[in-house]
Amino acid sequence: MLIENLPKNIFWDIDFSRFDEIKNKRLIIERVFTMGDLADIHKTVQFYGIEIIKKEIVKAGFLDHKTLNWVSKLLSIPKTQFKCFIKIQSNQVHWNF
Repeated sequence: MLIENLPKNIFWDIDFSRFDEIKNKRLIIERVFTMGDLADIHKTVQFYGIEIIKKEIVKAGFLDHKTLNWVSKLLSIPKTQFKCFIKIQSNQVHWNF
């Protein structure tokens, strides 16, 4: 089981007795890439495989700017293909005078 080998503070709001690593893979991948360390990312990639990681990470609802840039370069996926990038671009920002 992957979730048992990851830090519990990443999943502070999860009830592990009712958690499914396959159904909730996008949540796990998003949390590990945004809050985990390289060892956690390596474990996650080993568990799911690089193709599933690529498929799910582009659908992530939120990745901070640094994580988005890093993952984009790491996986050779343009930032414009990430849902979180498109969502950020669609938010209108008012001029700050």
